[in-house]
Parts: sequence; structure tokens; C-alpha cells
Amino acid sequence: MKKIETELEGVYIIEPECFGDHRGWFMETYNKEKFHELGIDNIFVQDNMSFSAQKGTLRGLHYQRSPYAQAKLVRCTKGTVIDVAVDLRKGSPTYGKWTSCLLSEENKRMFFIPRGMAHGFLTLTDNVEFQYKCDNLYNKASEGGIRYDDSTINVDWGALLNGIEPILSEKDTKAPSLEECNANFIYGEN
Repeated sequence: MKKIETELEGVYIIEPECFGDHRGWFMETYNKEKFHELGIDNIFVQDNMSFSAQKGTLRGLHYQRSPYAQAKLVRCTKGTVIDVAVDLRKGSPTYGKWTSCLLSEENKRMFFIPRGMAHGFLTLTDNVEFQYKCDNLYNKASEGGIRYDDSTINVDWGALLNGIEPILSEKDTKAPSLEECNANFIYGEN
């Protein structure tokens, strides 16, 4: 596996090795020893999967407050998404900044997002299947979110949406701004 660093400390693109022949292909999506060699020692305790029927579905930007914060290893197994991480660690030199990665069934890339980040994705195709591993269990009382179009973060969804309105959940339409959110992450503590 290959680890590619991003603009945000601790956020990595992971490129697994894929072995193919006339029958198809095989790849490891997680191997504790190989991830340790890459410097990722999180122990994953929950796997999730989502399905988005329509292109333009936007899920995020989501997080869980400490002590229920989650690191995530995400991948797209059907279709294509742009995946986004936003640094919410107060005191971080990249606080409020974002980075993204194109994930698809073709490129087989994964995105590792450490604790202290908000996460979201936009579907670029219909019928998207999205899978992720988490290193902490879901805790409804600690979930939080930030508006996808918060002007201080300024994620560049526009070119990807091509002028169409994103398809959002009711929860995401009511999400607060970065300034109003209740994230409690401190740089160096997560």
C-alpha cells in the first residue's frame, strides 16, 4: 500500500495494491500490519456503508465530538465521489482548511481521516456505494455538523455541482456554520 500525504496533517490518500488477471482482481482494503508500517495505528471497531441513488447527493460535513470522535478509513466501491475532510482542531495551523480526494470504483483509492476532522462527500455519479471503517462507535448525542457551503471554509463544490442544487438531508440543510458549531477538538489532543 502507498500513503500519500495531503495539505492537512494526518489526512492521507491510501492506494492499495490491486492484483488482476483474466478472472478479475483482488486487493487488501485493510491490513493492520501494513497500516502500522504506514504510521496508522487506529483500531477500527465499526464498519458502515451508505447508498446514494442520485448524482449530486451531498452528505456532510459531519463529525462526532470528543470523547466519541472517530477516525475514518473511507472508500467508494460503486460510482464516484469527491470526498472532503475539514480540520476542526482548534490551534491547528490548518484549522478551518479542507482537502479532498476523488474516490471511485475504478481508482480504488481510500481516504484516511483522523479524529478532529469534519467529513463529507458529494456523489458524481448515480447509484453510489460508499464504505467506511471507524475507530469509535457511533454516538448520536455527540454528532455534529457544519454547513457544506460555509463561506469561511469555502469548499469548492461549485464546479462539481455544475450549477445544480445538491441533494441534502434535512439535518444537513440545518447545519450550523463553522463559527457556530460545537466541535471540541484541540490540536495535539486527539
